[in-house]
Amino acid sequence: MKILLLSAYDAASHRYWHQGLVSNLNQHQWTVLTLPPRYFSWRIRGNSLSWAMNERETLEQPYDLIIATSMTDLSALRGFVPHLASIPTLVYFHENQFAYPESGREYGNVEPKILNIYTALAADHICFNTAYNRNTFLDGCRALLKKLPDQVPAGVVEQLEERSSVLQVPLPSSAYLPHKPQPGPVRLIWNHRWEYDKGPQLLLSAVEGLIAAGVDFRLDLVGQQFRKLPAPFETLKTLLADQEGHWGFVESVAEYRRLLQQADIVLSTALHDFQGIAVLEGAAAGALPLVPNRLAYPELFPAGCCYCDEGDETQHLVAAVVRFAKAKQQGQLAVAPDLSALSWPQMSVPYECLLNRVANLCGSDSQQFNA
Repeated sequence: MKILLLSAYDAASHRYWHQGLVSNLNQHQWTVLTLPPRYFSWRIRGNSLSWAMNERETLEQPYDLIIATSMTDLSALRGFVPHLASIPTLVYFHENQFAYPESGREYGNVEPKILNIYTALAADHICFNTAYNRNTFLDGCRALLKKLPDQVPAGVVEQLEERSSVLQVPLPSSAYLPHKPQPGPVRLIWNHRWEYDKGPQLLLSAVEGLIAAGVDFRLDLVGQQFRKLPAPFETLKTLLADQEGHWGFVESVAEYRRLLQQADIVLSTALHDFQGIAVLEGAAAGALPLVPNRLAYPELFPAGCCYCDEGDETQHLVAAVVRFAKAKQQGQLAVAPDLSALSWPQMSVPYECLLNRVANLCGSDSQQFNA
């Protein structure tokens, strides 16, 4: 099968996914077009123009299937390049624009949300990485459409729901490693983008709570960084003088994997996560995931890994680490959940089925199936 894959805002998680697709479903002939993950507003609105004018020859080749990320302005691209309109198309949602937390910098622009809806409607099938992602998208669509003044067609959300399914981003085999816990203090790792939406304020509050409780711990603070860091990181740098492990982005994949293997707990304090690959990779290397009891996490991890979101979330997180520290002192280390079902060797068959079924949708009256 000849497949055109379009990643319109090729952020790290999007590359992770499409590189896995190409590597693990290499029986197909892949053509991959990507655009850099910068200038968000221009990229999501202008990707159709950029590709239509700059990649015309590539887009007009014969393909059996198109796979596009939800950042792709699919309806406009099909208008610019009519050849694409007759090719079965799958849109994959790593995230949706309805479920991002507000940072205080929003300007009430609904265009990214409208583009999400248009792209979903232009696809033959839409697939989400978690049920949380699908549910927040559909709920967001429903709420936005109710606010529009007139001429809103009926049944839009129902149509999208019928042509949707859920299939997680798989983990590569290289992520599954033997756990190598270290003696001494509890080793925590926080391995996310250093941005507002990953909850640095909750992390700071938890660190303050652990220090106040007298917990002996070390924290590896790793992940992608940007020129402007949220203020909590500056405070954390000072606060962790005695508890700091690795600080900052890890260039070496091998070194990053080693830190995951040595961690007792992989933490999330996220305000939003649509799947949480960073935590999943930590758990695949043997670290116990400790994540909020909200977002996509409850469908991925057992209840014992999720700290309660009722009341003071900081207190629940600190209490969970304290319990683990006491258990470690007694030689009772918790075992990370088995995530083998999310590996590419296990997930390649469901993905292959999904691609084949979407490729055969043209001319079919039914677009309803579950991957």
